[in-house]
Amino acid sequence: MKKPVGWGMSSDMGRKIVCVVGPTACGKTALGILLAKKLGGEVVSADSMQIYKGMTIGTAAPTEEEMDGVPHHMIAVADPAEQWSAARYAQEAIPVIDRILECGKLPILVGGTGLWLDAVVRGHGFAAGCAGGAVRRELEERLAEKGIASLLAELQAVDPEAAERLHPADEKRILRALEVYRETGRTITDHNRETAALPPRYDAIWIGLRFADREDMKRLIDERVDKMAETGLLAEVRRLLSRGLPRNATALQAIGYKEFLGVLEGTATEAEALAEIKLRSRQYAKRQLTWLRRNPAIHWISWEKKRDFAWALQVSTEILSAAGVS
Repeated sequence: MKKPVGWGMSSDMGRKIVCVVGPTACGKTALGILLAKKLGGEVVSADSMQIYKGMTIGTAAPTEEEMDGVPHHMIAVADPAEQWSAARYAQEAIPVIDRILECGKLPILVGGTGLWLDAVVRGHGFAAGCAGGAVRRELEERLAEKGIASLLAELQAVDPEAAERLHPADEKRILRALEVYRETGRTITDHNRETAALPPRYDAIWIGLRFADREDMKRLIDERVDKMAETGLLAEVRRLLSRGLPRNATALQAIGYKEFLGVLEGTATEAEALAEIKLRSRQYAKRQLTWLRRNPAIHWISWEKKRDFAWALQVSTEILSAAGVS
C-alpha cells in the first residue's frame, strides 16, 4: 500500500529525506541503492559531474546493472557544454524530490558535493543576480586588467562583512558578492542572514561514510582510478571532444578528464595522467571530508579494511528508524 505524503514524521516537521554522503570511493552509491530497495526509495544524485551526459566512466555514475531497478534522478541531465551552479542544481533537483515525496516514496540524495546538498536541503534559493550576465562580464574584465585588489576594495565599501569573510584568492565569491549588490542593491550578507534564519525545506537525516584509516581510502581511490582507465576513460574523453565540446568546458576540467586531455594532446603519458588523477582524487576526498565535518547532523559510519555493506545497511536502517523513517 502506498504510504501517504509525509509518512514517518510528525505534522510539525519538514518532509523527510535521506542524504548519503562521504568522500569519493567510499561506497555512497552502493549504500544509497541498498537503502532505496529496503525502504521503498528513489535515488537523487548530488554529484556535480554526474549531471553531464556522456560522462559515465570518469564520474563513476552507476550503471543500469548497479542501479538494480532503483529509479535514479539527476544523472546525465545536462549538456557537457553547460556550467551548472549549486543554485541551478537546486532549482532542478527540488521539483524531482517533491515529486518523489508526493508519490509516497523516500528521496535518497547520494553524493559528495556538499554545497549542492546544502542548497537543496535548505531550499530557500540564492541571492538574485544574473550570473554570467553583463555585470559579471564587466567585473571579470576588470579582474583581468587590475587584479582582485580593486574589486575587494569595492566590496569592502558596500559589504564589509563579506569582504572580511572572503579570502582574496576566492575570486569567484568576490565577483558573485559584487554582482549581487550591483544588480539588486542588496548585499549578499543581508541575503545570507535572512535565509539562515529560515527553517530548512526538508528534514534531512544524514548518513556519512568514511574510512577509519586514510590509507585504506587512498588504496580504494587508486583502485577506482585504475578501473576507470581499464574500462575506457580515455575513449570517453575522446568521444566528448569528437562531439565538439570545447577543451575549456567546465565538464572537461573534472578530475580524470583534464588529465586525459593531456594524453590526447601529447603533453603527458597515460601513466603520468593516472598518477596525477590519483593524487588529485585523494586531495579532493580530503576537501570533501573537511566540508562534511562541519555538519554536526551527520551520523558517521567508519569502514575498516573492507567496506561491509550489509553491516552499513543495518546501522543506517537503525539510524533512520530512530529518526522516524522505516
